[in-house]
Amino acid sequence: MIDFVVFDLGGVLIDWNPRYLYRKLFDDPNEIEYFLTKICHGQWNESLDEGYPFAKACQDKMAEFPNYRDAIEAYWKRWPEMLNGVHQGTVDLLEQIYQSQSHRLFSITNWSAETFPTARQLFPFLGYFEDIVVSGEEKLIKPNVGIFQILFERNQLMPRKGLFIDDNAKNVDAARACGMQALHFTTSEQLKSDLDSLNILIKS
Repeated sequence: MIDFVVFDLGGVLIDWNPRYLYRKLFDDPNEIEYFLTKICHGQWNESLDEGYPFAKACQDKMAEFPNYRDAIEAYWKRWPEMLNGVHQGTVDLLEQIYQSQSHRLFSITNWSAETFPTARQLFPFLGYFEDIVVSGEEKLIKPNVGIFQILFERNQLMPRKGLFIDDNAKNVDAARACGMQALHFTTSEQLKSDLDSLNILIKS
């Protein structure tokens, strides 16, 4: 029996991609990919999600790559332009669960503590969650199982009664290692089918 559902945010409910910003700053797609794989790359972004200060991280990068100073600074100053709204199909499913009051709702997200307040302002549906564990606030990122333990302990949850949804397979594996059921998100259509099979959605 599943009592609570835990959603990831970026890639599942919220459409975040730094390319939305850097397509405005670079004309050459190859330069975009160079910048996002060699300069402000995924591992560097994870350090922000884990609590490393934006200002210091950008300062370090600007010293290392002075020719890209403006583009590096934009990662912080123009961060909201990396957001392209929501994955509406998934938000609709979240809202259906929320309205039915059939399951408690939570979120665990890898997200900087410095930018997450902006997300709260932009996306009212974040208010559907009883609790959101933000990696930047905890200085701990998925797939570290410790971030799941924070959710369980803070809300007195039994892992075996929870369902976790994430677009990153490593995070899904980590949730299963904690004793949760877990779904690897690909599309909202597939998620709807999976939730139906688990009797999460109330059929009209």
